[in-house]
Amino acid sequence: MNVTLQTQRLLLRPAQMGDAEPIARYLDDFDVAGNLARVPFPYHLSDAKAWLRTRKSTLPVEDTNFSIELPGTGLVGHVGFHRGAQGPIIGYWLGKPFWGRGIMTEAVAASLEWFFNATGAPVIYSGVFHFNLASLAIQTKLGFTETGRSTLLCLARGAEVEHIDTQLTRSVWKARDT
Repeated sequence: MNVTLQTQRLLLRPAQMGDAEPIARYLDDFDVAGNLARVPFPYHLSDAKAWLRTRKSTLPVEDTNFSIELPGTGLVGHVGFHRGAQGPIIGYWLGKPFWGRGIMTEAVAASLEWFFNATGAPVIYSGVFHFNLASLAIQTKLGFTETGRSTLLCLARGAEVEHIDTQLTRSVWKARDT
C-alpha cells in the first residue's frame, strides 16, 4: 500500500530507493542490528537496496512498511508489518543517534492506529529479545502484553536468542487513553 501518515513530529511514508544510504548507515550498527531478528550484520548498502526492491505499492496492508522521517533530518528509522504464523507482526528500528527521544513510541502508535483502522485484525503480534528493555517499554506503554517466551534466530548475532513474545488486541488498543 502507498500510505503516508503525519504525526506531531514525524512523517511516516513509503520507503523509496533514496532511503538506501541512511538505512544501510543505521543498520550497520550492531547496537541496532543486534536487536532485530531479520537483519544481518554487517549490513551493506546492497542489503538496503535489495530490501527496498521488495517494497511495492501493491503489497497488502499486512506487509506495509513506513520509513520514519524527521523533518529537517531525513530518515531516522523504520516501522512495518509482516505476516507471521499466528497473524500480523509489527517490527521497528531506530537509528542510534535518535534513541531516547520518544520517536519510536510516536511512530509505532501512529502505525498501529492506521493498521487497526485499515484491517479487521483482532490482534497484532510483536516481541523483543530479552535484553531489549527499551523496545519492551515502548510496547508496554502502547498496551502490548507478554504472552510467553520463545527463541528466535537473530541474523546479526548468528544465534537463537531468548525472545519475549507480545501481543496487542484491537480492544485494548481502542480502549486506551490517548
